[in-house]
Amino acid sequence: MVKEIIINSTSDQTRVAITEDGKLVDFFVDNPGNRRMVGDIYLGKIARVLPGIRAAFVDIGMKHDAFLHFSDIGERTKQLQEMLEEDDFDDEEQDENHHSLSNDNNHEEIFTQPAYKNLKKGQNILVQITKEPVANKGVRVTTSISLAGRFCVLLPYDNKIGISRKIVDFKERKRLKLIARSIIPPKYGLIIRTVAKDQPEDLLKEDLNQLLKVWNRIQSAAKTEEPPALLHQDLSVTESVIRDLLTPDVSKVFIDSKKAYKQIKQLVQDFQPELLDKIELYKSSKPIFETFNIDQQAKILFDRKVPLPSGGYLIIDHTETMVVIDVNTGRYAKNTEQELNSLKTDLEAAREIARQLRLRDIGGIIVVDFIDLEDEKNKKKVYDELKKEFKKDRAKVSFLPMSDFGLVEITRQRIGHNIMQAMKDLCPVCGGSGYVTKETHLKYDIEEWLKRFRQNSNERSILIKCHPSDFQRLKFSKFGYLTKLQLKYLMRIKVETDESIPAGQVKFFSRKTKEDITNF
Repeated sequence: MVKEIIINSTSDQTRVAITEDGKLVDFFVDNPGNRRMVGDIYLGKIARVLPGIRAAFVDIGMKHDAFLHFSDIGERTKQLQEMLEEDDFDDEEQDENHHSLSNDNNHEEIFTQPAYKNLKKGQNILVQITKEPVANKGVRVTTSISLAGRFCVLLPYDNKIGISRKIVDFKERKRLKLIARSIIPPKYGLIIRTVAKDQPEDLLKEDLNQLLKVWNRIQSAAKTEEPPALLHQDLSVTESVIRDLLTPDVSKVFIDSKKAYKQIKQLVQDFQPELLDKIELYKSSKPIFETFNIDQQAKILFDRKVPLPSGGYLIIDHTETMVVIDVNTGRYAKNTEQELNSLKTDLEAAREIARQLRLRDIGGIIVVDFIDLEDEKNKKKVYDELKKEFKKDRAKVSFLPMSDFGLVEITRQRIGHNIMQAMKDLCPVCGGSGYVTKETHLKYDIEEWLKRFRQNSNERSILIKCHPSDFQRLKFSKFGYLTKLQLKYLMRIKVETDESIPAGQVKFFSRKTKEDITNF
């Protein structure tokens, strides 16, 4: 299998595509003006503590306060709080309060911890962003600070040693655990990442030392800065992709920008210099995404309808709280038996759904309406296919077996902005609904308002403002709909266009006083 990373960089945006045998399997967009915030560490100030919703809100200097759920208040919070005030802590006190929430699903226990009891409005607190903002919601944060490197993840004030579950070889896990215990200093924890498999001890130690230097800088800044303050900014999307996904199985990395090429070469030199020969500057005048057929494959990322090989298709819709995917057979009917046709389409859909969730970076709750299957064995086949495909996903994915209604519920770790959020804005005309008010209904609303106004006011001269598209649809011309309204209601009516007014809405003004009388 030929695995390649293709990077298209401009002054405004960088796009990173990962292909396997020419097929797009991962796609990332890096916008300098809308950079990824996950991993950033802030010194914040507690704005509110709301036990009723088991959460606190933290001012970190953004438009919306950060959301800190009680379950995200880690066992190391007390040590971090003490770090803000002094350099030394009591070892016995740390051991006494050390309790791993990650191994305990009962979050109620957090209420008995001093970390929660001591939260007060106005208190300084060290937090790390775990989820990007969504719609009108702020970022989600945790007090369990961690710093990710190429091979290791450093956990300040923790005693845990963890090995990635994706490393399954028992001897290798044991070797890495022994290395971790030998290199980690007291009062720290360490998680060994998947890419550390088969790596020598000196590389792991070097990676850890870099992380310790970063943490020392964060500690120093935390004691001198005034909240809200950004103490540590994680790597950009492009940099994190190179750090995490540039592995020995990658054949080449092609970059079409000299500036980006130099930056990435320097990054690889720092993280894994033995892979430097895989970095190549793309010099052709032909657009790089066109050469590697990325543009054609990426177009489908913005389509609501996604075709399947046998003629079926997916419909992907985003709602406020979840993503809904509908599976349709289309005209596919190779077999006379409906169950076999449905099974084939569902299996194709399972593979494509797992791929689309990765490509679009869709997180949160996803509900899939598969084609109904009668045989429980066939339902199990669809479940097993999803399970197999989701193993390729770097994000954490959980899902339930198919219900009697053919529904499969999925939750996928939300890390960054999905592709739609990164590259699309809400339509200013329809507000993202995909619909505008019908012409007949808009005319009805206008005439009902005029009728009510005519009966309750002596004023006979008004101004109507509407979106330019409605002006065209309603034919507000001198001898069109406007004349009809004036004759019918015996009023002088003037119409103006205003792009700030949403399509499907109109506003009424008094021509005499210029007052907005829409709610008359």
